[in-house]
Amino acid sequence: MSQEKVSRYKEEKANRKETLKKEKRARVIRNIILTMIPIVLAILLVDSGVRFYLDSRPRAEVDVDYTVLSEFDDSIM
Repeated sequence: MSQEKVSRYKEEKANRKETLKKEKRARVIRNIILTMIPIVLAILLVDSGVRFYLDSRPRAEVDVDYTVLSEFDDSIM
């Protein structure tokens, strides 16, 4: 039993650097993701609010007079 513990400890010690690198990489990725989620949600919330505000405003109506274009078209033909 004791020899198994010693061999397991040696194996863990040999792979310690790689294990720590993997854990650090996973921690950094997790922190990036957990930071990006609230930022994306805030952007979506602001975008939704701006769109709602712009859609609720009355739109200006514009009257277009196409007589100049029709006269131009008639003069060409």
